[in-house]
Amino acid sequence: MSRPEFRTLVSVDDLRAHLFDQDWCVIDCRHNLMDFAEGWRLYQEGHIPGAAFAHIEDDLAGPKTGSNGRHPLPDRDQLVAHFREWGIDIDTQIVGYDAQGGQYAVRLWWLARWLGHERVAVLDGGWPAWLAATQWSSTELPEREPGTFEAGASLVRVADAAGARAAGADAQQLLVDARTGERFRGEQEPIDPVAGHIPGAVNRFWQDNLTPAGTFKPVAQLRAEYEKLLGAHAPATVTHNCGSGVTACHNVLAMEHAGLGGSALYAGSWSEWVADPARPVAKGA
Repeated sequence: MSRPEFRTLVSVDDLRAHLFDQDWCVIDCRHNLMDFAEGWRLYQEGHIPGAAFAHIEDDLAGPKTGSNGRHPLPDRDQLVAHFREWGIDIDTQIVGYDAQGGQYAVRLWWLARWLGHERVAVLDGGWPAWLAATQWSSTELPEREPGTFEAGASLVRVADAAGARAAGADAQQLLVDARTGERFRGEQEPIDPVAGHIPGAVNRFWQDNLTPAGTFKPVAQLRAEYEKLLGAHAPATVTHNCGSGVTACHNVLAMEHAGLGGSALYAGSWSEWVADPARPVAKGA
């Protein structure tokens, strides 16, 4: 009998059924962009039993240069080393979770696919859904043997600033910004030094992928919403961006889950874009 394989989302019930399977690895990705230490504190206070912890700033991002954005892609070899530290092998089912509807866990999902790993999913509903259904948490650090993970050919497409500029300017392509409408329109900017968006982009706030309960909308609903957004554009002509390349992964995952795979991620996103004052900035809807 073939074992279950999850490539986008996994439910609380499915995770609970496989929680201590040797070929499953759970990673806590809780984070706060305004308090980088909060995720680790919350993890120490209680996490899904057996889960390891991945820090968005340190483990799932590379060094900042001032021109490569707030969450540049990590070094591939260093990321492979982290995967091994967490006990991941090439056939491990990885499950990432956070407490914000997948806002940060999607980064782990996308990076695993960047390393060529297919068996990776986000826990639908995350930590709140887990607690509500199980009332089960642990403060113990996991004990796992080091993994033997090896990177393979990337399963995702990455765009640079030139690619994002082209996507916004080309009617045959579509550039989708995952930030709030207020940030997209340039009405406010709480994090980056310049407000606005890349010229030609359209707005799809990442939280629009979720129900009021914090779980992803049904597949049929997601597909209908994205097909309306894309219009005549094929998924492979779509490039996603956000503030720093993290929440844009939420839209990538939502499209993948809806059967509209193949879109690209502008990894540097807005924070990289505005690091060069020569790059144009648009405001308004």
